[in-house]
Amino acid sequence: MIAAAAAVDVAIDRGLGVGFDRAALRRCVRRMVAAAAATEGRPLEAAFRYTDDAVIHALNRDYRGKDKPTDVLAFAQREGPAGATDLGVLGDVIVSVDTARRQAKRRGVAGLTHELCFLSAHGLCHLLGYDHPTARAEKVMNARMAALLAAAAAPGRVRAA
Repeated sequence: MIAAAAAVDVAIDRGLGVGFDRAALRRCVRRMVAAAAATEGRPLEAAFRYTDDAVIHALNRDYRGKDKPTDVLAFAQREGPAGATDLGVLGDVIVSVDTARRQAKRRGVAGLTHELCFLSAHGLCHLLGYDHPTARAEKVMNARMAALLAAAAAPGRVRAA
């Protein structure tokens, strides 16, 4: 299957590129967005920013009213019913490298790159319209995350996730 085109911008704030494989993270994110585009059958666009706790704390406070850092924020451009403004632009995912580092250590995962990819999949799912207010919705979202992460890990062509 040929994937629909995907435009992905990945920005890593200065000084945060230590302790993880930047190229592998970029590859992971691009493959996940390409898999989502293949599933939707149309081009998609998303931006990912990897920052520190101070930046994500301010965003979390200003946009969610929560005065603390968090691991990932998603700012979807296509909420609500599809319409004329639904042009495949998904939105922005912001990930705290600081929080990801602590979580990776606490959860004992394979490493920081893995945790950042996992959090990116979580944010991407939110951009795609998934949420987790109930156990059932969380199960559906987790299945979608698993499919995206599998697509990111697959060498070669991207499969629909």
